[in-house]
Amino acid sequence: MRKLKKAAKARGERLHHSLAQDIGARILRGEYAPGSLLPNEAEWCDVYGVSRTAVREAIKMLAAKGLIVSRPKIGSRVRPRDVWNLLDRDVLAWYWAASDQHHFLSNVQQMREMLEPEVAALAALNHTDSQLAAIESAYMGMVDSTNTTDWNTNDVKFHLAVLGAAGNELLIPLGFMIESALSNMFEYTASHNDELRAALPLHEAILVAIRRRSPAAARRAARALLADTSGVIGKARKPNNAAKAKGDGKKRSA
Repeated sequence: MRKLKKAAKARGERLHHSLAQDIGARILRGEYAPGSLLPNEAEWCDVYGVSRTAVREAIKMLAAKGLIVSRPKIGSRVRPRDVWNLLDRDVLAWYWAASDQHHFLSNVQQMREMLEPEVAALAALNHTDSQLAAIESAYMGMVDSTNTTDWNTNDVKFHLAVLGAAGNELLIPLGFMIESALSNMFEYTASHNDELRAALPLHEAILVAIRRRSPAAARRAARALLADTSGVIGKARKPNNAAKAKGDGKKRSA
């Protein structure tokens, strides 16, 4: 596919990465169900108009992310969904693009509700001066943002800085892995929130609580911010539900 090559060039990616992304998205969408055998190298080459080398590198990439397993003389088979590495940054991006957005956002939000209040509390207890400065810098970046892109970039930085200040080394890799999920979530909520800057005091409350080394206040502030985000997601979903209900009503009355 010439489109695939153009997309890879436009994103500054190597061809095999774009190929892996396209195949990975098809797996996540269910076009290739767990247990099913994927087309062989020659068939992929024919479908996408790429070299065997590009196909092999893409297959290796998908195997490393837990989506498929390859066997000599057998081919590549989609692995069970429960072994997919959904916290891989690439897989998360494909997951977002391929799945129902509200289902994805619900899962991400549930994960955040389990983690972020306690992470904020730990940051209040354990942060260093430099870590606090990173949180403050991200917050000021949000204050100074003039567009949603800058806002989202600094919003992600804020949450990763809080995670880094928690003082638990095992949380750091998790933060880098979920960066993609947060970026997609914040892009969505920003596009569905007319009062984006209304969230500034909620972020500031987390910052102030961490600065004062008050874990209880940090925990409450994080929960308040998460509740606000859930509210934005809920409001954005209502028009879709209303439209669906209206459509169902027409079908019933027909």
